[in-house]
Amino acid sequence: MSQPAVPLIQTKGLKKYFKVRGGLLHAVDDVNITIPERKTLGVVGESGCGKTTLGRAIIRLLEPTSGEVLFKGENVLKYNRGKMRDARKKMQIIFQDPYSSINPRMSVSEIIAEFMIVNKTCENRKAALQRTVKLMDTVGLARRYANVYPHELDGGRRQRIGIARALSLSPEFIVCDEPVSALDVSIQAQILNLLMDLQDELGLTYMFITHDLSVVKHISDEIVVMYLGHVVEQASSNELFENPFHPYTKALLSAIPEPDIEMRNMPITVIKGEVTSPINPGSGCRFAARCDYVMDICKRETPVFSEHKPDHYVSCWKLHSNMKG
Repeated sequence: MSQPAVPLIQTKGLKKYFKVRGGLLHAVDDVNITIPERKTLGVVGESGCGKTTLGRAIIRLLEPTSGEVLFKGENVLKYNRGKMRDARKKMQIIFQDPYSSINPRMSVSEIIAEFMIVNKTCENRKAALQRTVKLMDTVGLARRYANVYPHELDGGRRQRIGIARALSLSPEFIVCDEPVSALDVSIQAQILNLLMDLQDELGLTYMFITHDLSVVKHISDEIVVMYLGHVVEQASSNELFENPFHPYTKALLSAIPEPDIEMRNMPITVIKGEVTSPINPGSGCRFAARCDYVMDICKRETPVFSEHKPDHYVSCWKLHSNMKG
């Protein structure tokens, strides 16, 4: 009997807390996710839910408070500095702002070649610049831009620089941290299609972080929904959009703009109430203060993240009680 394939990325009880005035801010709290090789996991939620912190904690740009991050079955949080440096060649990130994430005093070719030169992945500087030209071709960046500076380019071309730089070390896993949210709609489609083509050509695995559900449906195989540091729902892309269970997920989906109002088949759900403070949160569901279906147990105990139907997981006491009933 063959052994099940080891996922490329897996987190177990991952937590990231920040010390702030008043206590600990629970940015990521007990998150368990799995990303198979060559697949895309979409991570969605409103601003402040912890999705960017989760992505940065996985590749150790932020040091997790506790838990495990498994890369091909090995816990990278136990790696020493040298081993982690080697691992980072296989784990890269594309940032949200394509301008602030690159050095404005370096030319396009210098920016893309920088990682290769620092990590000595090419024989010499000339070889690094030759690979840079190939990477520019790969991401659709014309060679005539090799010696220009970032301020001379538009947002779409700047983001292509960021993508080329992420690819320069031949990674296997890339955290895409809202890579299209700062771009025009027409450019967004180009960058999304580029990322999907690169995944097919290079066998890449993505964590795609966004607050735009129409975007995440286009690119993701599976989606997790986060709220105040917790994952509240997880399912395949099609399943989540067709059968959302958590009240928060339903509200997010109802907010997706529909060009033809007559085609809207889901009533708009308005989330009321105040957001629970992520600083020293007590027990109970963190969405309880804004939920129309809140019960007494929701305020006392944190809901169990359980399988509501095959491969569809939800953290909600109301659904859990319905299953028991």
